[in-house]
Amino acid sequence: MRSILSFVVLVLFSSGLLAQTGDPIQASGTVTDMTGMPLPGVNVIVKGTSRGTSTNFDGEFSLSVPQSGTLVFSYLGFQPKEVVVTSAGPITVQLVEDASALEEVVVIGYGTQTRKEVTGAVAVVGSETIEEQNPVRIEQALQGRVAGVNISSTSGSPGSASTINIRGISTNGDNRPLILVDGARIEDLSVLNPNDIESINILKDATAGIYGVLAANGVILITTKTGRKNSDLRVNVDSYVGLQETTRKLPVLNATEYGAIINEAFVAGNQAPPFPNLRNLGMGTDWQDQVFRQALLSDVNATAYAGGEKSAYSIGLGYLDQDGIVGGSAANFERFTGRGSYSLDITDNLKFKASGIYTNSNRSTLLENVLGSVLFNAVNMDPTKPVYDANGDFTLATGLGNEVINPVAQIANTFNRTQVDKITGSVGLSYEFFDNFKIESNYQFNYSEVRNRAFTPSGLFYGDGKVFNNIGVNQYFVNDSFFRDYTWDNLLTYTNTIADDHNITALLGTSAFRTSGEFYNFTGRGVPGNTFAEATLNGAEEVIDARDINGPAEFDQRLLSYFARLQYGFKEKYLFSALVRRDGSSNFGPENKFGTFYSLSGGWVISEEAFFDSELVNFAKFRGSYGSLGNDRIGAFGFVSTLNGEGTYVFDNELVNGVAVGRLSNPEIKWESQKSYDIGLDLELFNSAVKITADYFNKRTEDLLLTPQVSGILGVSAPGAGAPIVNAGSVENKGFEFSINYNQIISDDADFNIGYNLTTLKNEVLQVGNESGFIPGGAFGFGQEAPARMKAGFPIGYFYGLQTNGIFQTQAEVDAHATQANAVPGDLRYVDQNGDGVIDGDDRINIGDPIPDVTMGLNLGFNYKNFDFTAYAYASIGNDIVRAYDRNQNLTNKTNYVLNRWIGPGSTDTYPRVTIGPNSNLLFSDFYVEDGSYLRLQNVQLGYSLGSDVIEQLGISKLRFYVAVANAFTLTEYQGFDPSASSGAPIGGGIDQGFYPVPRIYTAGLNFKF
Repeated sequence: MRSILSFVVLVLFSSGLLAQTGDPIQASGTVTDMTGMPLPGVNVIVKGTSRGTSTNFDGEFSLSVPQSGTLVFSYLGFQPKEVVVTSAGPITVQLVEDASALEEVVVIGYGTQTRKEVTGAVAVVGSETIEEQNPVRIEQALQGRVAGVNISSTSGSPGSASTINIRGISTNGDNRPLILVDGARIEDLSVLNPNDIESINILKDATAGIYGVLAANGVILITTKTGRKNSDLRVNVDSYVGLQETTRKLPVLNATEYGAIINEAFVAGNQAPPFPNLRNLGMGTDWQDQVFRQALLSDVNATAYAGGEKSAYSIGLGYLDQDGIVGGSAANFERFTGRGSYSLDITDNLKFKASGIYTNSNRSTLLENVLGSVLFNAVNMDPTKPVYDANGDFTLATGLGNEVINPVAQIANTFNRTQVDKITGSVGLSYEFFDNFKIESNYQFNYSEVRNRAFTPSGLFYGDGKVFNNIGVNQYFVNDSFFRDYTWDNLLTYTNTIADDHNITALLGTSAFRTSGEFYNFTGRGVPGNTFAEATLNGAEEVIDARDINGPAEFDQRLLSYFARLQYGFKEKYLFSALVRRDGSSNFGPENKFGTFYSLSGGWVISEEAFFDSELVNFAKFRGSYGSLGNDRIGAFGFVSTLNGEGTYVFDNELVNGVAVGRLSNPEIKWESQKSYDIGLDLELFNSAVKITADYFNKRTEDLLLTPQVSGILGVSAPGAGAPIVNAGSVENKGFEFSINYNQIISDDADFNIGYNLTTLKNEVLQVGNESGFIPGGAFGFGQEAPARMKAGFPIGYFYGLQTNGIFQTQAEVDAHATQANAVPGDLRYVDQNGDGVIDGDDRINIGDPIPDVTMGLNLGFNYKNFDFTAYAYASIGNDIVRAYDRNQNLTNKTNYVLNRWIGPGSTDTYPRVTIGPNSNLLFSDFYVEDGSYLRLQNVQLGYSLGSDVIEQLGISKLRFYVAVANAFTLTEYQGFDPSASSGAPIGGGIDQGFYPVPRIYTAGLNFKF
């Protein structure tokens, strides 16, 4: 038996040996990425052996392979690929970028780490995510993609900004995060072309403390695209056109319905009905149709990049043109961007890099989200009036209050255009020495010019008493602003691995920052001509220079910082990081000019432990961080009194304009300080097909910089004057973040991915240290107190008003209730909270909160052969919005919800009667507060890429066509235009006075690479 087995083994071995050694094939070919760019240094190995080679500078390889042998191609940042060799013909192998592998490198501020080493809460968004959505603004690519980051639109108008809040609202002041583009600070993301971005890294916890006083609101690190060494010239072109439309029109009354309701209101107020013949009214004018447009959008971007053995460069150009869905070209945004980067290895140890971005933008705007805005007027305008009268002139808006005017006339007579020219640049040198040391010096700068021109023609008359009338001479407004800043960072880094187990990275650095600006404001009255194109200050009857009244308008702020960081890892299992930063700011006086901030963080990669043995979980890491951050986002020189107020003096019996003391000083103001801690868990399951991240965070901001209420006898009410800034408040944000992503390769032709993230947030004000105990904000109606407040025990910016309890059905109910001014059956019934028998301001309570309790994002992707599909959804739950777009004058229009009004006992318990008589239904109450929760399909896209055989014939590397819909649909119970909009103010941000809705955009485009 043994001899038989030996014979069988010998036969099998011999046949296998012959199969391996018989007729080997000399395989050769080229390895490229998906754009066709050759990849040097790719490992090429015969599967099952140690025999292999690497691709050369041109991505070429040659290797002897057994017949039907398999070659394995592997390269950092790309998915490995196996190819069976059946002939000696040339092989072209395309490697696909591995998104998960690319995310392994995380930018953490003045350095990078692998994701495995990261001990803080850091989120990464790659260029693929941005390219899939083709956003007009970068913020749009972040919403729903990153847990803990909430994006709200201040408007849907072209070029409008978004509000970014990282882990809640931390201050009643400026909540904007620090944004760095290749190390340079920027404040407005509209100047950046999304197609130029390689990655976005978001620092959410105390590890952002490496930026000290700048980091309390989080840090966003943006890296732009650069060239690659040892690569031929490649060009990428991305272009699309789009059609925009509104997602919603408010259901206002048509002319006949309007006439009936107005008649009823007048009769209830003991007045004669103004529309005795309703049959002649018909449908009337739909004013929303008159102002809404289907608007065009186009965008084209081109990028070229290449590199030699020691250098690399990239150049990018982009042009965007977007009209508005309100007013069309009257609300236009146009942006041109040019970008370049260059890197050079001067020697093996000395390296140089430089980059620059130029942006030119022009934006025309209409009045929005205020009383008297275009949409406000379109909703409230009388539908019985035509756009033009019998003479062809714009119809006057008589009897509709002082703000409501003909919105079509308003668009035609609004001239407001802003041009921005901005240059952002950076240069840097780094030198490596003694094997473990590197010294770097980086200089970043920004320079921008903002030129605003506005014109009000003479002879404007919209109706008696209108605030927009300009019967006298025309007016031309010239506002020029100039901004400049620089940052100079110097870093010394030590990196070493000791005994293969101890990984140490130490950083020492200094940073100097300065920002300054000047403002020039001129008003020309009676300028030549009466059109915007002709308007000029030359030849004006009168020119008013604001500097003659208020003195020079300028600022100059500086920040000097020293910082150090130590990172230590033992066997890639036990991780530790500590940092300290000391900042000195010119915003604070000598006693508090410097502040010290720190953070500690650690991680335990439990999956590296010997006792950890799981077929399900292949990576598990616990991490935590704690530290102190700061915020100095206040105006300059608050610690001294400055002569920037307005003063009027008498000299020789004549009034002379001059300057006076402005805001009162407080020499003891100091930093807002934030204590933050985070506990997190990272998991990877099923061979990293499933990735899970969970975090609990708590951050408390103390010593809030706020303006208290002070006595008017101190002069704080004078023009240009103000109360001092003091440290007198605290706010806490805490919550939970969770994200899960699943990627699955189904076959060589198909793969899919799905991601979900969730964030919970609880915001609470802990202290407001002024005399009243609260800070008011926002506006509602006329003559009423501010509807929003910041007060201890409540969320910041909560709504403060009366609570309703249905509608009075009978006079007996009115008589049995607490005394309520002018109450009759059909009026709202308010709750007597304090039980004193009188409904007044003391009965107001918390009736809503503009901050969502939960936000969620869902992302889907699927690829099959040459087709690709992506979809992104976002949900906001628990946020409230104040409905303030109803003017509620006697003759203004109303939404058709009024058709369900109270008309008699038992008819309804939700909507009050209509009347022009005295009543208390217009007081701010929860009747005007609505649930703003919503679910939105933000983007859905379908693409098709031509096959390799076709593109080879065309001599290109990629040609992809796609169609997409942005803001496809929104599910919400909110009655206004858009539940996602907010002014962004921490107090009063959720008040809707006619928000410009975010448009739905249908796009068709192509990606072209050669």
